[in-house]
Amino acid sequence: LELCTVYAEGRRSKPKKEVGCGLDVFGVCWWEEKHVLGVRSDSRQGSCSFCMGFHIPPSPGAEDTPCFLQGPCCSQGTMDPKTPSQPGSSVLPSPILSISPFPCWPLPSQGCFSPLAPNSLLLSESRHVPLAPMPRVGCPPMAGGAGEQGWGACVPGCSGRSPSTVVSALLKWPRSDKGCGFLLRAANLGGGCSPAPLSASPEMDPAGQSPPGTLPGEESPEMDLSHRFSKAELALLYEEVLYTIRHRLGKPEQQHVRDSQELYSYVQKAFGMSTEEHGAIMQQVMELESPIYCLKATVKEAKGILGKDVSGLSDPYCLLGIEARSQEPAHPDHKKRMKAVVKDLIPEDQIHRTQVINQTLSPVWNETFILEFKDVETASFHLDMWDSDVVESMRHKLGELTDLHGLKRIFKDARKDKGQDDFLGNVVVRLKDLHCWNDQWYQLEPRTETYPERGHCHLQFLLTHKKRATTSSRTQPSYTVHRHLLQQLVSHEILQHQAGSTSWDGELSSHASTVLYLHATQKDLSDFHQDMAQWLAYSKLYQSLEFNSSCLLHQITSIEYRWVQERLRPEQKAELAESFQSLLTYGVSLIRRFRIIFPLSVPRSTERLQSLLRVLVQMCKTKAFRELCTPSPDLPQMISTALKSGTAEWFHMQKQHLKPMVKSIEENSKALSKLLLEVIEDLKQCQKIWNKLFSTNLKLNIFSIAYLELESLVAEHVQEQLHKVDSSMSRPTAESLFDLYRKLQELCQMKDSLPSRDGPLALSNFHQWFEEALPLWLQKAYTTALERAQRAIQMDQLKPYGYHKHSTSTVDLSTCYAQIVTTWKQLNWPDPEKAFMIMVNLLEDMCKISLMYCKLIKERAEALSLSEQNEGEAANKLCIVVNNIEQLRLLMLKLPSQLDWAQLEQRMRGVIDPQQIQNALHNQLDSTVACLDHEVRDVVQALATKLEKGIARHIQELSSSSDSEKPEDSIIPLMKFLESELQYLNEHLVQENFKSLLTLLWHHTLSVLSAAKGPQVPPVQHCQRLFCALKSLELCFHAEGCGLPLETLHSATFRALETHLALCSATSRKLIQKYFSNRIQQQLDTSSEKYGAVTIKALYRPSEQKLHVEVLNATNLIPLDSNGSSDPFVQLTLEPRHEFPEVVARTTQCKKNELHPLFDEAFDFLIPSEKCRQEGACLLLTVFDYDMLGANDLEGEAFLPLCHLPGLDTEEDEADMGRVPQTRLPLTHPKPTDEILQLLESRKRDKEAQAFVKLRKQRAKQSKETE
Repeated sequence: LELCTVYAEGRRSKPKKEVGCGLDVFGVCWWEEKHVLGVRSDSRQGSCSFCMGFHIPPSPGAEDTPCFLQGPCCSQGTMDPKTPSQPGSSVLPSPILSISPFPCWPLPSQGCFSPLAPNSLLLSESRHVPLAPMPRVGCPPMAGGAGEQGWGACVPGCSGRSPSTVVSALLKWPRSDKGCGFLLRAANLGGGCSPAPLSASPEMDPAGQSPPGTLPGEESPEMDLSHRFSKAELALLYEEVLYTIRHRLGKPEQQHVRDSQELYSYVQKAFGMSTEEHGAIMQQVMELESPIYCLKATVKEAKGILGKDVSGLSDPYCLLGIEARSQEPAHPDHKKRMKAVVKDLIPEDQIHRTQVINQTLSPVWNETFILEFKDVETASFHLDMWDSDVVESMRHKLGELTDLHGLKRIFKDARKDKGQDDFLGNVVVRLKDLHCWNDQWYQLEPRTETYPERGHCHLQFLLTHKKRATTSSRTQPSYTVHRHLLQQLVSHEILQHQAGSTSWDGELSSHASTVLYLHATQKDLSDFHQDMAQWLAYSKLYQSLEFNSSCLLHQITSIEYRWVQERLRPEQKAELAESFQSLLTYGVSLIRRFRIIFPLSVPRSTERLQSLLRVLVQMCKTKAFRELCTPSPDLPQMISTALKSGTAEWFHMQKQHLKPMVKSIEENSKALSKLLLEVIEDLKQCQKIWNKLFSTNLKLNIFSIAYLELESLVAEHVQEQLHKVDSSMSRPTAESLFDLYRKLQELCQMKDSLPSRDGPLALSNFHQWFEEALPLWLQKAYTTALERAQRAIQMDQLKPYGYHKHSTSTVDLSTCYAQIVTTWKQLNWPDPEKAFMIMVNLLEDMCKISLMYCKLIKERAEALSLSEQNEGEAANKLCIVVNNIEQLRLLMLKLPSQLDWAQLEQRMRGVIDPQQIQNALHNQLDSTVACLDHEVRDVVQALATKLEKGIARHIQELSSSSDSEKPEDSIIPLMKFLESELQYLNEHLVQENFKSLLTLLWHHTLSVLSAAKGPQVPPVQHCQRLFCALKSLELCFHAEGCGLPLETLHSATFRALETHLALCSATSRKLIQKYFSNRIQQQLDTSSEKYGAVTIKALYRPSEQKLHVEVLNATNLIPLDSNGSSDPFVQLTLEPRHEFPEVVARTTQCKKNELHPLFDEAFDFLIPSEKCRQEGACLLLTVFDYDMLGANDLEGEAFLPLCHLPGLDTEEDEADMGRVPQTRLPLTHPKPTDEILQLLESRKRDKEAQAFVKLRKQRAKQSKETE
């Protein structure tokens, strides 16, 4: 294929700034699918490598002889593009041109493009006016051109100028199915000297012929900035405006230009007249006869005038006229003439009279008079107001008499002549003091000083012309001439606007406003006709030179406000109706192509479109439109239809633009993805930006219109391109299809934003088009993740990753899983059953990768450990491995939430059995997580095994340490070892793995300590060392809550070991106290009275430090004598004896043959209160059966704790024995064996312990309790 170098592909690509001319390329066009609009790569004679000549063949079949469109930085020969433009040169300022996509047309069969010269006529930015092939007139041949016949339009006499305005042009030719076209659009307006006269020569538009390139019956393309004005018409219009300025009337308004020479200079530029042309036409104007100057005076009303009639009212009327006087200001009769009445100053045939308004002091006339004058400097307007006096009878006058003033009037009338009118006042105005248009209240002046206050008169003046000598005024209606002048000046104002035409808001310069104001007043145009002329001119100019349409809105509002159909002649009605229809058609055509005409890349595009919509809506609502354009079109329906067709055109243009050069499924898929990207972006813009404009102004949902149209077109086009897809496709093809699937999915999901829809859409089942590619997509996701995981393990040095405790391979594996999760979410397969199978496959793949990772990462750790031969580094590697596996386990546990299994199960409800979901998903995941847990435990066990030997060694050393060494000192080596090792592991293991390791070490430590205490009763010092070690290890492993929780530490083994070591390490007295504490607790826990019970009352008196005890009775004693009864008595002792060594035991009297004895005896014990609060302090009540021959038999024991005695916690004897409640204590028997007694018995050298054990054994022998 013969292709030029492609500069940019696609409208969305960012334009590249070029040195020299600054030409930007935005689009790629095609010539019969072979030639690309692009960049010329060389720099030959007559071309420019910076401004990008365009490879466009002159005709089909002549591709080998291309011609190039020369860029704006080139002159009429070879020129260095880097040379800056100089003032006065023929080089356009840069940047000038840019290229944007536009519907294509074929090239003509004959001819070629000539270079656009610096003085070529182009059109202003974003305006598309066709340019037909025509002869180039008045310009020298251009370098690289094709002779005199070419595509362009040049202006005679413009050579050598640097135009101040550059306008854009659309190269146009007849349409056909194939071909190419492009659009040049001004991107910058340069400065410079004035352009040549903007007119078209007769050779460019021969009468009765259509220019080349124009279809028969089609209007000739206009490139003349004067908008259809021929040179002769411009000359006549120029004559009209010069005549208007020369015969200017009235004082200038404050905002208008006073100097006429400035106005002459302005209109010369606006009409593009040379000095010679201006002088010639000016000479003609000076030779023309002056117009007849007229004052259009309107007498509107008066107020506060004098009442001259008997009734107190008047019958006023006015006399008015123009007085022409000499220019001598000091005329002796000047004051008299100002006071003189009209009929004395002005000839009778020049005097005008209003109607008489009877019986009023506030008359309203609203009468208009045309008063001619010759010299504005010497002419004055005079108005007299009179009271009409009609001859009436005396009887009639007396009947109207109401007050004394009326009577005076009767006497005054009697003295004057019959029928003589009364003077009410006058107004005198010099014409040179008037503006072109005046409307104000004037004070009525008196002839004498009798009544100085005579009221006011409301007058309106307009200085106009009659019988103007210009050709236009003689041959054309005033309204038409004014419209042409307005059109010419407004077009000049738009083109002179520095910021570009689109930002022009309709405000005219003071020069243009002055000229138009003078012309309208001199021609006496009504406000309505002025508004109509402005509307016709502006609406026509808007179709060629786009500007802010808010001024159109103002004009159409003015027409609606002043609309009276009867004011217009038939031809004016037809002209107004045609302007409405033309603007409507043009506006709808712009809206149809709004994506190109109002691109969002251009500032204020949305405002421009909104303004256009408002103008069209307001225009269609006006009375004028509804009355003149019948039947009235349905604007929303028209725009809706236009939007549909415009959307289809835009889609086909994008489709053609993105058509792949190579025909294959892969390239087609890529091209379709790019096309869908454009479609989605366009729909987003419609939804977020454009929809608000159309909805507000027209109640149209442009998103709905565009979506339904594009969705149907996309579905048809994609199905057409994918009909050859099968399972034998390559991987690159499958990947491109996946990207296409995602774009279609995004497009399909946008249907949720539609307000309402009927029936299924064309893309409802688009996923079925990709079922053949689905297995390849899943396989691609698996292989990509697997390969990445394997590479990550191979590159992993098993070192912490940043601040984390795992290595880099886990991060990569997490990314792999995230990509698989993303793939699942991107697929979002609509078919639930198929979606479930996809999930099962993805989960199987991730489980395989997880198990593979565990195997390979351990192998990697072994390989690195062997190469380093360092035990510490090997342990570090194991820590990293277990952390990695733990991290992987956490990743697997997150899969159900990340993959949203809950939603999938809900979709599967009624399709697949829940048990099948459980087996296929949850069981498989649980199995994999269990394997990972096992792997973690294995590695943690390996780490724990290395520490267990050290812990066992230190505990063994602790057991064998000297008895003279303090327990706190003997455990220091063990604690230092653990602190060092655990700190290292805590730094290298994640928290979960570290706690698992601590748990293993804790259980092992407890087993070592249990073994160290031995099977027999160890020495006290040995047990003290072991107990101190146990408590220290507890604190170490708990670590103030940072290690193992207390629930884990305080296991059954720990509690048993703690209790045993605490007892073994205690002194004999502590053990005795512990024994009585246990018996007190046993007493509190006993509720059975199988051995009977004893009832007492006990009270402690703090003031006397006495314990007062009353033994009341005993009940339900067991018979111990042969006669079936007993001889009971109670022995009272304070225990333990070493706390109360001076207190002797007390006994009650013996009750013969009683099983329910009543004792009712009191006892006092002198003991300090602090002794009562000691551990194990109690009152032991022992009930015996008295035996005269042998030892007394034991009935039972009861223990009363002293720490809860009434009165113990008070400072004074507040408690009364009568108020102390009785305490019933069940009798208990000691157990035959007791651990504390066994420990005490083992201490053979402790006499106190042996005595206590002997006493308790005697009681135990009499006990009826068994093991």
